[in-house]
Amino acid sequence: MDKVEDTAENGMKMKKKKENDIVIEMKDCSAGYGANRVLSHVSLTVRKGEFLVLIGPSGCGKTTLLKMMNGLVEPMEGEVLIKGERLSECDLVAVRRRIGYAVQGARLFPHMTVEDNICYVPALDRKMAKGEKKELTRKMLDMVQLPPELAGRFPKQLSGGQQQRVGIARAMAAQPEILLMDEPFGAVDEITRKGLQEELQALHGKTGVTVVFITHDIGEAFLLGSRILVMKDGGILQEGTKEELMGSPKDAFVKRLLERV
Repeated sequence: MDKVEDTAENGMKMKKKKENDIVIEMKDCSAGYGANRVLSHVSLTVRKGEFLVLIGPSGCGKTTLLKMMNGLVEPMEGEVLIKGERLSECDLVAVRRRIGYAVQGARLFPHMTVEDNICYVPALDRKMAKGEKKELTRKMLDMVQLPPELAGRFPKQLSGGQQQRVGIARAMAAQPEILLMDEPFGAVDEITRKGLQEELQALHGKTGVTVVFITHDIGEAFLLGSRILVMKDGGILQEGTKEELMGSPKDAFVKRLLERV
């Protein structure tokens, strides 16, 4: 009898641990802009430490899905939960400060130095001493392999690749558990892009941050993603690992996508 009870207790613990591992959950979510419905009845979970890549044609709802994860877009139907808390019941400003957000072209504040850009979110929560800002900036620049002397420069004084690295450093500066990335490498040349991909892989491995990443490039999706989610027409068409998608593409659309690898 004791063994049966122990087995049941261990099973409950494993179930609870698995539930606690879920950092993002979307339940039957639909969204749109005016009369235009962009997402229709999407459900998914993202687990702690996962690198989830969203891929699909323009207009399929990838960016809308990502924006729903930090409350920039509200669902018309369904609900979004972050670490078990409904976004509809949360202080969205506080939630967004815990979620890193990096987009194509970096979108740095042009009137701020690199240091001020990187320290922007942490400085919203507390007054930072000059030395603390300097040390945080040094640490984050080192993380994205940029020299500390860039701290005093303005975005226009940086190359495209440097700006993108600073954008990632800014997104990571508040030590977020979740990093949302919308085609962050789309505006840089191929050589720079390859370097950024390698740095992001290393960063993910070092920090264990949960990443949700949008791309149009199936090769990039396979390189970075621990799980890939193929989207089309406002829904999830297929999801799985690289091996699962290659081994059993769901339809002709997925097959054509995989042919680009």
